[in-house]
Amino acid sequence: MNPVHIRGIDLNLLVVLDAIFTEGGITPAARKLNLTQPAVSHALARLRALLGDPLFVRDGRAMRATPVARKLVEPVRRALRSLEVSLNETESFDPASSQRRFTIGVRDVFEATLLPPLMRTILRVAPQVDVAALTVGRDELEGELASGQLDAALDVRWPMSEAVRRQRIAEEKLVVVARERHPMTKAAAQRGLDLDTYLAQEHVVVSSRRSGAGPVDHELARFGLRRRIRLRCQHYFAASRVVAVSNLLLTMPEHYARIVNKRLPNQVLPMPLAMPPLDAYLYWHNDVDRDPANCWLREQLTAVFTGR
Repeated sequence: MNPVHIRGIDLNLLVVLDAIFTEGGITPAARKLNLTQPAVSHALARLRALLGDPLFVRDGRAMRATPVARKLVEPVRRALRSLEVSLNETESFDPASSQRRFTIGVRDVFEATLLPPLMRTILRVAPQVDVAALTVGRDELEGELASGQLDAALDVRWPMSEAVRRQRIAEEKLVVVARERHPMTKAAAQRGLDLDTYLAQEHVVVSSRRSGAGPVDHELARFGLRRRIRLRCQHYFAASRVVAVSNLLLTMPEHYARIVNKRLPNQVLPMPLAMPPLDAYLYWHNDVDRDPANCWLREQLTAVFTGR
């Protein structure tokens, strides 16, 4: 490929490259960019001629990126993001008139507590602002924040580089969920469930990973203790429904436990072992630290947890 000089590139072509890569095709990219399909096809043809590579090849109904396109897309995203932030920093953010779409990385344990109060505020003060809440793998979190695919993320403490800023915004106490007619003695349930009774039961563990111990089992192991795991699943709602029809116990964050089990025949009991709380962190990339729109979003996310 011959050297390409930046002065010969229309920045709109790079926006099209990113959109086709993200959306997987010309038609959805045109829809996202609010352009006609011929306009996007013409932009792609110009890029192909400029870079001397097809960039995308037809794969069924989708467009598959070539190695050149895959190599380009991340630096293109970072450059476009940096330019957007620099331009936005010269302006204030007005939620009442903005048509911004915010994308937040969040797991189900926080989603149910976050979205109702967040959207109540946004629907009231930002009538044209849209929100997308996505589950993102923790290993992908930093890359998606850097590229601008995520505006912010909410998760437990996770190691990332200094390019990612973080703020602890909440801590969650763990509780135990059991069905109302669990054969544990009534006296044991009334006194808050002791550790021996807890360990004598069989348990459900919720994890997105295929294997490996969770925080409860790590803490039990510190005291030379183990519990019997009969089910490992992905979501607390499913686990709570299993608890409602079995004698399994489920250990989970308290706020979410009370939401999920409100209409299930389950009881929420104190955890019989002193456990460190699960801290919730708000993450955002250093590139958008001073971006008025991102600052506003972070204020709304923080307010949800500080005000509950």
